Amino acid sequence: MRRFIEGEDRKQATLLPECLDDFIVEDNPATIIDAFVEELDLESLGFEGANPSTTGRPSYGRPSYHPAVLLKIYIYGYLNRVQSSRRLERECQRNIELMWLTGRLAPDFKTIADFRRDNGTGIRNVCRRFVVLCRDLKLFSQALVAIDGSKFKAVNTRDRNFTAGKVDKRQQQIEERIQRYLSALETADRTQPAEMGLKTTRLREKIAQLRQQMHSLDQIKEELKTLPDGQISMTDPDARSMATSGKGSGMVGYNVQMAVDAKHHLVVAHEVTNIGNDRAQLNSMARAARDAMGKTRLKAIADRGYFSAQEIKACADTGIAAILPKPTTSSAKAGGRFDRADFIYIARDDEYLCPAGERAIYRFTREEHGLQLRRYWSSACPQCTMRSQCTPSPYRRISRWEHEEVLEAVQRRLDKTPDAMTVRRRTVEHVFGTFKHWMGYTHFLTRTLPNVGTEISLHVLAYNLKRVLRILGFSKTMKAMRLVGA
Repeated sequence: MRRFIEGEDRKQATLLPECLDDFIVEDNPATIIDAFVEELDLESLGFEGANPSTTGRPSYGRPSYHPAVLLKIYIYGYLNRVQSSRRLERECQRNIELMWLTGRLAPDFKTIADFRRDNGTGIRNVCRRFVVLCRDLKLFSQALVAIDGSKFKAVNTRDRNFTAGKVDKRQQQIEERIQRYLSALETADRTQPAEMGLKTTRLREKIAQLRQQMHSLDQIKEELKTLPDGQISMTDPDARSMATSGKGSGMVGYNVQMAVDAKHHLVVAHEVTNIGNDRAQLNSMARAARDAMGKTRLKAIADRGYFSAQEIKACADTGIAAILPKPTTSSAKAGGRFDRADFIYIARDDEYLCPAGERAIYRFTREEHGLQLRRYWSSACPQCTMRSQCTPSPYRRISRWEHEEVLEAVQRRLDKTPDAMTVRRRTVEHVFGTFKHWMGYTHFLTRTLPNVGTEISLHVLAYNLKRVLRILGFSKTMKAMRLVGA
């Protein structure tokens, strides 16, 4: 009696299906990819070589692959966590689903990689076209998005990224090593036998190498003086050193911004920047999300890293209601004194009521960091019995931005929706976790900002496609593919 399931003899003749189509079951996601790409007008989306030349000249050499074939390969690859062009080349030769998608075509890895590099505009347009399809399917029923950013590693390592401070520190370390080697060389010249000169030769070679490194660092320091952000990356010129949440940690990479629909967790807008903070991203991401969703008004939830008076005002001017907490930057509360929130603004009189019951009246207006700030204080401050609890100065001065009512409206919205930060966290943070899991928690495969943007667009397209399949099911998704070309 057999105790295990046994396979068939490898030499046993079998009757395989006569065509590739027999290997693909009806609800295979590959059929969704095929239907989606076949409905796209690739030429209008910006793909090179979508139509053959019509000049009438004879064609020499090997014909090129149609962009639809290579686009199917990439969508399938990113949907199945196969992003490398070399791995995709191997999959085209052995993967039945890819053979069915491409008609048994197997492009080499360079052709596959060049397609991603040369058709970034087209790939990003396909990603936007899928978001439009989601909008047509009424998947964005709520005008609410969560916005967040996350740092992704670039190909560039930290040792290949330089700032003026890094260069100075590196040169100091090299100088110390040179001095150690010079001391060792002097000792060897005095005490070492003549026949043991090999060590002396090695020391001289190391000193020469270190001096060459010093010369290279001097050149980098001069180049840094001409750069606006004072930073240079040698492997990926667009990558930048960015701080992360861990204390004293950081990475050389990119800041990926996303706006995610709060109902179905679909990515409606995304952008890749090499700016290490989110302070200037709120308005652009919220507007991109509103336009992609086809809404006239929108609520956008973000964390305190996005808080910027100018950005919030710009959102309010375009019908976008921002919901985000204000960062705590005042040292008064930490020092046991009254905080700005303890002073009540009386709009009718344009005055502030202080905790002691006195009125702080308007004095003058001045500009700080591009903002027009109105200044208030009370004449009763020097004689106030509560002054020690308020300020160490003779007067407690209060600043108010000329558009402060916009920031106050943000706080009121936040107070009315106490679970807003929970909604933001569960909506957008798992999307970044999914992307990093798909990437294997490693760096991007491409270099420079445009190419990295293309890579993220492929991730977003694959993610949204998988989400729609989960939301609608196979049959409804297949039916929706007919709307793509409409």
